[in-house]
Amino acid sequence: MISANNVTLRLGKKALFEDVNIKFTEGNCYGLIGANGAGKSTFLKILSGELEPTNGEVIMNAGERLSVLQQDHYKYDEYNVMDTVIMGNKRLYEIMKEKDAIYAKEDFSDEDGVRASELEAEFAEMDGWNAESDAATLLNGLGVETDIHYKQMSELDGNLKVKVLLAQALFGNPDVLLLDEPTNHLDLDAIAWLEEFLINFDNTVIVVSHDRYFLNKVCTHIADIDYAKIQLYAGNYDFWYESSQLMIKQMKEANKKKEEKIKELQEFIQRFSANASKSKQATSRKRALEKIELDEIKPSSRKYPYIDFRPKREIGNEVLMVENISKTVDGVKVLDNISFTVGHDDKIAFVGPNTIATTTLFKILAGEEEPDEGTYKWGVTTSQGYFPKDNTKEFDNDLVIADWLAQYSDDKDATYVRGFLGRMLFAGEDGVKKVKVLSGGEKVRCLLSKLMIMGSNVLILDEPTNHLDMESITALNNGLIKFPGVVLFSCQDHQFVQTTANRIMELTNTGLIDKQTTYDEYLANDELARKRQVMNMPVEEDD
Repeated sequence: MISANNVTLRLGKKALFEDVNIKFTEGNCYGLIGANGAGKSTFLKILSGELEPTNGEVIMNAGERLSVLQQDHYKYDEYNVMDTVIMGNKRLYEIMKEKDAIYAKEDFSDEDGVRASELEAEFAEMDGWNAESDAATLLNGLGVETDIHYKQMSELDGNLKVKVLLAQALFGNPDVLLLDEPTNHLDLDAIAWLEEFLINFDNTVIVVSHDRYFLNKVCTHIADIDYAKIQLYAGNYDFWYESSQLMIKQMKEANKKKEEKIKELQEFIQRFSANASKSKQATSRKRALEKIELDEIKPSSRKYPYIDFRPKREIGNEVLMVENISKTVDGVKVLDNISFTVGHDDKIAFVGPNTIATTTLFKILAGEEEPDEGTYKWGVTTSQGYFPKDNTKEFDNDLVIADWLAQYSDDKDATYVRGFLGRMLFAGEDGVKKVKVLSGGEKVRCLLSKLMIMGSNVLILDEPTNHLDMESITALNNGLIKFPGVVLFSCQDHQFVQTTANRIMELTNTGLIDKQTTYDEYLANDELARKRQVMNMPVEEDD
C-alpha cells in the first residue's frame, strides 16, 4: 500500500498538485491518466521519493519494497543484462556482490566466514538461488533472447534496453510497482506478455500509459489528474470515460432543472412582489431562490485536436503493386522477395516484432530508399503522404512552424495555413516557434498537419502514435477510420490497429503473412496456430 496525504507541489506560482489525498492498495492496478502537462510522470516521481512535494507526505507500509521503471536508457551501460535485471532488487544484488567479494579473497578469515554465513542466510531467505532463472524468465517473456542475457547493456539497441529495464522493474515481486509508459518501444508480443503479467500480479501497480487497450486490460482503477486534483474511479479506462461523461451529463441536466426553477421563481417574484396578498409568497420564493446553487462544471483540461484527412483526388482501382522486393540493411537481409498488391479500400496494419523490416519497406514505398531487388508501382491516381518513424531530417532547419507547413500547401495564404495548425492545437504565437525546438509530441502534430494540408489519398504511417497523448491518439484514430483513402501503417497501440485496419500483414523471417481480417481475429488465429504446432497438429490455412 502507498498513499499521498495532502500532497501539494508548486512550480513557481503554479500549483501542479493541490492537497491531493489518495490511497493505492494491494491487489489493484491503477491507471494514472491526464492531459499532457497535467503531472502524471511528476506524481510518480513524488511517490517514488525522487521528487519532494512542497507540502504533504507519501506513506508506505514498513518493510515494503518499491520498484520503478527507469527512464535513463544509458544508466546501466557498464553492467551486463543479467546484473541489470537483478539490480531491480537492490538489497539482493548487494548481497550477491558482497558474497562474491568475500569468496574471492585469498586470505579468508574467521570474520569473513561469519559474514559469509550471515549473507548466505539472507540470500536464501530472499530466494536468491532462483534470481538468475527468475530474471531469465522475465527477459524471455519480453522477447530478450537467451544469448543476450550476459551481454553488456552498452551493446544493446534502444528497444532491447527498454525491455531489460522493464524486466528490472518487475524483478523480485516488488510490493509497489511504478511504471511510466511501459509499452513505449515494445512490440505487440511483448505488450501482450506484460498485460498477462500485470493481470496476475498480486501487489500494487500504478501505471501511466497512452495505450487505451492496455489500460482496459490491466487496470482495476483509474486515477484521473485534472485541475491539480486526482479523482479515483473504480474500473478500467472505458468505464472511467463513460462514468466521467455521465457525471458531466447529469450535472448539466441538474443545472438545467435548477435554471428552469430559478426562472419560474424569478417570474413569480417579479409578477407578485408588489401585490399585498401575494407578498408573503413572493418573500418565500426569494428565500428559495437564494438557496439554489448551480453546480460548477469545469471544462476538462484535456484538449482534442481535429484530425480530418481529405484527399484532393479520389483514388482509382489500381493503387500499388509490389513485386519481389529484397533489401539488406547493415549486412542483414530484412526484406526477402516480398510481393503484394494493395486495393483501393485497404487499410493495412504491418504488425509483428520485425519493425526494421517495416520501416525499410515504408522508406522504399515513400521513395526515400531503393530496393536491392524487385520493383513497386503506384497507380496513376495515387498521391502519397509519408509519416516517418525518425523525423529528425524533417525539422533540421531554422523555419518557424507556419513557414515550415506552408512548404507543403498549394495555398500559401497565412490564414489558410494557420487554420491547419489551429486544428492541431498550435494557437497564436505558436506559429512563430522554430520547428527545431519543438517537443516530440509537437513535431508529430506538425507532421499530421502536413499530411492534412497535402490532401494525399494514400497515407504511409510509421508509428504515428509515438509521443502523442491519449487525446491526440484518439483523434488520429477517428481521423483514419473516417479517411476514404488507403492507409499503410505500423503502430503498437492495439485498439488503434483493431479499429483502423481491415487487413493485416506481418513481415517474418520466412516471408510475408497477409490476411484480410481484423487484428483481433489475426491474433486469435495466430494463437490457435501456435497451439496446434505445440500439439504437432496440422495448421489449417484460412480460406
